[in-house]
Amino acid sequence: MSSTRVLLRFTRPYWPLLVLSVFLMALAGAAHAMMAVLIRPVFDLVLNPVRITGATKLFTVPLSGRTVFLEDFAPVWLHDAWQLVAFAILTVFFLRGLCDYFGNYLVSWVGLRAVTDIRQTVYDRLLRHDGAFFQQTSTGRIMSSVMSDIDKIQVATSSMLADWLRQSFTVAGLLFFVLQADFKLALFSLTVLPIVLVPTVRIGRRIRSTTRQAQDHAAELNEILQETIVGQQVVKAFGSEQHESARFHSAAERFQRWTLRYVAQQAIASPLIEFCAALTIVGLLAYARTQIVAGTLTTGAFTSFVIALLMLYEPVKRLTGIHNIFQQAMGASQRVLEYLNEPIRIQDVPNPVQLKVFRRSVSFENASFQYPESSSGFVLHNIDLEVKACEVVALVGPSGAGKTTLANLVPRLLDVTSGAVRIDGYDVREVSLQSLRSLIGIVAQDTFLFNTTVTENIRYGSPNATLDDVRAAARNAMAEEFIEALPYGYDTVIGERGMRLSGGQRQRIAIARALLRNAPILILDEATSHLDTESEMLVQSALANLIQNRTVIVIAHRLSTIRRADKIVVLDQGRITEIGTHEDLVTGGGIYQRLHELQFLDPEPVVNS
Repeated sequence: MSSTRVLLRFTRPYWPLLVLSVFLMALAGAAHAMMAVLIRPVFDLVLNPVRITGATKLFTVPLSGRTVFLEDFAPVWLHDAWQLVAFAILTVFFLRGLCDYFGNYLVSWVGLRAVTDIRQTVYDRLLRHDGAFFQQTSTGRIMSSVMSDIDKIQVATSSMLADWLRQSFTVAGLLFFVLQADFKLALFSLTVLPIVLVPTVRIGRRIRSTTRQAQDHAAELNEILQETIVGQQVVKAFGSEQHESARFHSAAERFQRWTLRYVAQQAIASPLIEFCAALTIVGLLAYARTQIVAGTLTTGAFTSFVIALLMLYEPVKRLTGIHNIFQQAMGASQRVLEYLNEPIRIQDVPNPVQLKVFRRSVSFENASFQYPESSSGFVLHNIDLEVKACEVVALVGPSGAGKTTLANLVPRLLDVTSGAVRIDGYDVREVSLQSLRSLIGIVAQDTFLFNTTVTENIRYGSPNATLDDVRAAARNAMAEEFIEALPYGYDTVIGERGMRLSGGQRQRIAIARALLRNAPILILDEATSHLDTESEMLVQSALANLIQNRTVIVIAHRLSTIRRADKIVVLDQGRITEIGTHEDLVTGGGIYQRLHELQFLDPEPVVNS
């Protein structure tokens, strides 16, 4: 889908206002052209005072040949040319200003509204993409597209669109005037326009490509900035400030080069038009000398024609600049269109199943998964596993074995490549996402908190929960004590990603958030990984009570946290290698025993001879 068609699609709801703005801009353009018409009576009548007569010609209508006389516009209370011209000047300027103001406001409103809709649509679509999409696309580049690229479109569709309409109608009005004033002379004067317009169109195509390159480098800058701000502790810890500064400088230099290339391309049109205009004026002056001496051309008529021509070249020059800005917007829109056209891999099927309760089991049936466009093969291979209701199942194994990926298949953060994941016999792909995820609470390995209050973070996902519910969840997560010690208690804003809290405190708020959701299925991905020994014991005691009558999938590297699990599933290289209880596996001679020994057996001391 072309960029123009996409923009038009988003302006469709506002067509009535857009049509009204076009009409007002047409009136403003006609009023602007009338300024050139009024030059002639100023020189021929006002500066050479005469009474209005029936022979006082104003202009001739092209094609029809009808002559319009000055007295046609003269009210009965105007008695001479000075009064009429003064009245006409005031009227034209007033109407032009009025129409230009309201037309500019309306077209800008429509443009801004349409771009706001585009940004919201892109954002909503991004929210619906699966985890694989965000693994392939950096956060900095996404932010650059949603903000910087769409800003380019916003400039084109608001202020520049208004200016384009204004200048277009001004050109139309001035063309009308110069053609009726002297048809042959006008054609001679306008022969230079193709010399200007043809290279302008070609330059515009280059500008689109140049803009896309410049925006890509702007995205690179944004990506580096986002990474260094989020990872500023790592940068400082490894003394890499100079390295990051050099990396940013290099990206900034590339952005500057492509931006300057755009500036150079965009600036070519203006001097070209001005030089062509100068050539035309010199030719007209040579022609006017002979015609005025011969008496076939008045000074006022010639002055009016030349001023109209000069006024015509100015909006033409402006239109070429606007054309280049539109091309810049089209170049910037390419990345936005890619996000709009990116297929949503995880979405509801027509008439999905609405799951209200969970009763029996979560089962994986020959489930395999591979990240899209991944060349490293499958992450999971033919997983067959049943997690019964109210059962605690632990997933263990080496890093990269596929534990988190397997758990993410349950709430459809990822979708199986083959096979199926079923809840109570329903394929999760046939269940509505809203009802599916309402049954699942998650505490992820990478704790994420929002830059808002403690209460809002705990209540996230449970907006109707009362403050008492929030406090109870915090109490059960062993978080109440440190929360009440914060400067404003539950109303304390905890900073971006909860950076004002310790790792253990962030983890306990995340656990409280999951507990408040009160979902029948819990996924705990290293839920106690950031807790000290004392806090871990307290949270484990709380979880022991809270997981009753719930189905729990626990992912853990620390085997001490899953000793009491009903079933332990060992994964290795995306395959299930062992299933059993702790007692079954700890002496089974497999991976679980090896991991247990590495964690709990003291290494033999090294004896120096």
